[in-house]
Amino acid sequence: MASALAAKMGLNSLRRKQAKNFNVRITTMDADMEFSCEVLDHDVSKEEPITLNFLAKFYPENAEEELVQDITQHLFFLQVKNKILEEEIYCPPEASVLLASYAVQAKYGDYDPNVHKLGFLAQEELLPKRVINLYQMTAEMWEERITSCYAEHRGRTREDAEMEYLKIAQDLEMYGINYFPIRNKKGTDLLLGVDALGLHIYDPDNKLTPKCSFPWNEIRNISYSDREFAIKPLDKKTDVFKFNSSKLKVNKLILQLCMGNHDLFLRRRRVDSLEVQQMKAQAREERARKRVERQRLEREKHLREVAERARDDLERRLIQLQDEAHMANDALLRSEETADLLAEKAQIAEEEATLLSQKASEAEAEMQRIKVTAIRSEEERRMMEQKMLEAEMMALKMADESERRAMEADQLKQDLQEARDSERRAKHKLLEITSKSTYSPSTVPGDAMPPDLSFSRENLSFDFKDTDMKRLSMEIEKEKVEYMEKSKHLQEQLNELKTEIESLKLKERETPLDILHNENTEKGTSNFGTSIQNASPSPCHPFCLCV
Repeated sequence: MASALAAKMGLNSLRRKQAKNFNVRITTMDADMEFSCEVLDHDVSKEEPITLNFLAKFYPENAEEELVQDITQHLFFLQVKNKILEEEIYCPPEASVLLASYAVQAKYGDYDPNVHKLGFLAQEELLPKRVINLYQMTAEMWEERITSCYAEHRGRTREDAEMEYLKIAQDLEMYGINYFPIRNKKGTDLLLGVDALGLHIYDPDNKLTPKCSFPWNEIRNISYSDREFAIKPLDKKTDVFKFNSSKLKVNKLILQLCMGNHDLFLRRRRVDSLEVQQMKAQAREERARKRVERQRLEREKHLREVAERARDDLERRLIQLQDEAHMANDALLRSEETADLLAEKAQIAEEEATLLSQKASEAEAEMQRIKVTAIRSEEERRMMEQKMLEAEMMALKMADESERRAMEADQLKQDLQEARDSERRAKHKLLEITSKSTYSPSTVPGDAMPPDLSFSRENLSFDFKDTDMKRLSMEIEKEKVEYMEKSKHLQEQLNELKTEIESLKLKERETPLDILHNENTEKGTSNFGTSIQNASPSPCHPFCLCV
């Protein structure tokens, strides 16, 4: 597969160098291809500078196997993405959303809700305009759908996300097909499709489903004379298919594509050359190194997160102990204030009890005086008796009041004693909390020691041994086994996306390709989501040119 390249050249610089021709050499995993052209012979703009876009001419059958170098994969990803957005390759709406999520993962990395907030994709071109116009959905709704899928790709590198994008794109019906208008021998207008698997004949109004196909391994040869092509199948009982094109340059381009794709078709089914094997081995080693480096970084990140969590826990514990110390100190102050208040009340009660005792003694003396002096007359005696009764009653009341005051004094003394006990307990608790909040390695149990936050280079070093490479190989084999499960998950995800947005679809805005794709999906004839089967190589080169 040829690498996709982009270059800008100034026309004056070409003239200053007096260069009539320029040669471009593109290295592929299968072969080196050279082509040359005369820039000044083409009808190009005379403005400066001239932009020349170098794109892949031949598409790979399996991007994961054939795109060896990461730069080749990245440039080819950009080319395929551009063709899908420009609608040169038809893509269903649900697949467009999933492809857009992988493109966002490749550009922005892992999803972070604190960074990737609503509106961060407002300036990005991620969906074909046909898909956007097909549904009654705002840009925010599309971004929400894409972000929902994007969040599930956490942990994928840029290379992994781009490869997942290409693996989905290579199953689209129009992927890697070059279309040319032709006419058969009856004069019927048709389309010829040339791709990595063979030749396909389409109706002009249906580029998704071919009317008939000629795989490369079933073609005996293709003859070209003037403007007429003849496709001769291996089965001699099958009729020769003849067609013609009106332009000579188009005929030459068709022939070049046929020869190049057929040659690559055969090379893919032969043992790789030594150079290709070395390139693949280097690519595998580079991917293994990057994987180990990524695992090391993930471990460092995990250890850093653990250390940060431990630090946060210690800080929270320290704050909690400080709060408890403040609360204990406040309780101690309240206890002291309560004890002082109770002591003051007890003193007042004692003074009142003393005063009442004095009054009771005075009443008793008055009663005795009245008894000694009250004998003058009956009337005086009755008056004295009455006064004596009143004095006795007053004395009884004074005695009861004195007893009650004495009991209150005892109760206040008891409350004072309890307040002082509470004060002692509060002081003791404050001392315990203060001693706990003081951090000392010798007083902390072994399992409560904070984690060591320092990282030594010895712990992070890695040694590529045979056992490591064997384990890595086993992991690669495991990934291949899990590919089918991932494909099943991918299909379920596509169906879910299609179901979610189907209610918002505008039927009147469907394009002919949308209608054809839906019909093919209902009939079960759609190529999207199916695997390409390898065919056996042809025993010899099938082309003979007759001028």
